[in-house]
Amino acid sequence: MTEITSTVTDTALIFEGGGMRAAYSSGVLAVLLEAGIHCDWVGGISAGSSCTVNYVAQDAERAERSFVDFAAHPEFGDWRTWLAGKGVFNAEWIYEQTSLPHQVLPLDFDAFTGNPAQVRIGGFRCSDGEMVYWGRDDLADMAALMKRVRASSTMPLLMPLTTIDGVDYCDGALGPTGGFALDAARADGYDRFIVVMTRERGYRKPPARFPVAHRALFRRYPAVARGILQRPANYNRTVDELLELERAGRAYLVFPDLMPIRNSERRVPVLRSVFQAGRAQAERELPAIRRFVGV
Repeated sequence: MTEITSTVTDTALIFEGGGMRAAYSSGVLAVLLEAGIHCDWVGGISAGSSCTVNYVAQDAERAERSFVDFAAHPEFGDWRTWLAGKGVFNAEWIYEQTSLPHQVLPLDFDAFTGNPAQVRIGGFRCSDGEMVYWGRDDLADMAALMKRVRASSTMPLLMPLTTIDGVDYCDGALGPTGGFALDAARADGYDRFIVVMTRERGYRKPPARFPVAHRALFRRYPAVARGILQRPANYNRTVDELLELERAGRAYLVFPDLMPIRNSERRVPVLRSVFQAGRAQAERELPAIRRFVGV
């Protein structure tokens, strides 16, 4: 196994979530790896946690397959798997089975563990609404890693909650930053950031609809209902903060030039075009990214 060395030691790399919109992020990810931009802190929430794993394992091919070709697999999930209690996205299969050797998306866990970068994967604790960031000490083996990626990516109602050590978790996007691991990077001492976004510049999340229904559906876990209802304000506040960091020269934000898909997109040709668009944009912006990180 080739030894992995961090080439960027003062800048955290953050991947936003966004379901299948992360096809765009995966295109950006591939260019960063090809350019030798290896940040020593990488964090993500929801689909951003999958991007984090692929980046740390330095597997651009897996990144593309995860958010492009994978969508066509018959086990990927639909309303039939949802009715069966497995989720619209067949969560346990997607995250906990396909990464194993000889499966659909095998992960080189040795490469993941061989990368010296700090890793943070964020999940939302359903009982009290606390944001939990798992790091290397929590990711000792493939099962532990992918269980936490699943937890981070568990969209309430659309996927069954993920239980870890008897505690239920769901999508980290319900936390106080609205889906960005900015707070985790700061807690680890970073004040410069590259953030790979999945929404166009200027996007603002509208208020959540049907608050009464959310409170009724999550009677057992009122913190989840609060997280859903507060997410738009949290998301928009964090984006404003990131824009201020950008103006101050402390953040490089990769906003998609165009984001033509929803988080549930399944059409492989469309996803591939989005991946290629992410690649093309990252290649155009690569000189500026290099200047920002000094590589």
